[in-house]
Amino acid sequence: EVQLQASGGGLVQPGGSLRLSCAASGFIFDDYAIGWFRQAPGKEREAVSYISTGGGSAYVGSVRGRFTISRDGAKNTVYLQMNRLKPEDTAVYYCGRTYGGSWSGLMTWFYGMDLFGEGTLVTVSS
Repeated sequence: EVQLQASGGGLVQPGGSLRLSCAASGFIFDDYAIGWFRQAPGKEREAVSYISTGGGSAYVGSVRGRFTISRDGAKNTVYLQMNRLKPEDTAVYYCGRTYGGSWSGLMTWFYGMDLFGEGTLVTVSS
């Protein structure tokens, strides 16, 4: 079965850290750029970060310098390390895939997604 499974969300205090994981299965992991988008209550989906097939990455401005994305081909998993979390980071986080490596850009990844998994809830609150 082709799927992406996100995990690692939870409740954290402002300034804290979480690491999200996105486990891929059923397809050739190395053929796809994988990334994260989020949706807060009452708001539209927002692209957060992606990592290309070659390991390049991009971030939305509000998380740059606080979040780091990485991928492990041996485990077919993408990680999002989130540091210095803020209440405005509270959202359901989803991981998604976009095929290929001949393009670049966070919004190209976002609008090119053909699959995303169930989300994981991140709540930043004291």
